[in-house]
Amino acid sequence: MDTDCCEALPFENRTVAGGELARRLAGVHWRGPAIVLALPRGGVPVAKAVASALHLPLDVLVVRKVRHPHDSEFAIGAVASGGIIVRNDSADASISRERFASLAAEQKIEVERLEICFRPGRAPLSLRGRTAILVDDGLATGATMHAALAAARAMGAAQLVAAVPVGSHEAVEDLARYADEVICLYSPEPFQAVGMYYANFSPLDDADVRIALSEAA
Repeated sequence: MDTDCCEALPFENRTVAGGELARRLAGVHWRGPAIVLALPRGGVPVAKAVASALHLPLDVLVVRKVRHPHDSEFAIGAVASGGIIVRNDSADASISRERFASLAAEQKIEVERLEICFRPGRAPLSLRGRTAILVDDGLATGATMHAALAAARAMGAAQLVAAVPVGSHEAVEDLARYADEVICLYSPEPFQAVGMYYANFSPLDDADVRIALSEAA
């Protein structure tokens, strides 16, 4: 696990953060041919900058948060491509297994829709035997990255690297159990919302993701 303080925070925007992340990733040894996987939507411009700087192929690994039914900002789990479902260890115990399964099923439908939306007419790039560098714009609970790592492992990735500009100390520590390497440029305590560490944290839509993937292809 590699965490370090970046004096230039807040990051100007996601693209600048991706450039910073690429410089750190340049020193990592890959076990096999590497591919950058963005967690859409926020992770896409970060990952695009990483892939461009390191001259690596770019794809997305679709993940959707399973949100708390009474607090949409709190992720109690996540669903990723391939039907991977993860529930946070810290999820509200009052939410029954059945209720969580129902919420996850709703997000599974959305994951399948986005897989088609983001890659019209294109199949996902193969991960088998490759190093998968999973990139997001930040980690709060770490649920989405956890699900993405599980999905990438199930798809045959030989090495898993989770890379983010900023993340909570708790999430970074937890992900070390699931990734071969966790790289986080900045892990402040106490941690606030991911957007608090970016000067420009504009929302992204599906078209932004499609354009980024098309340009990378």
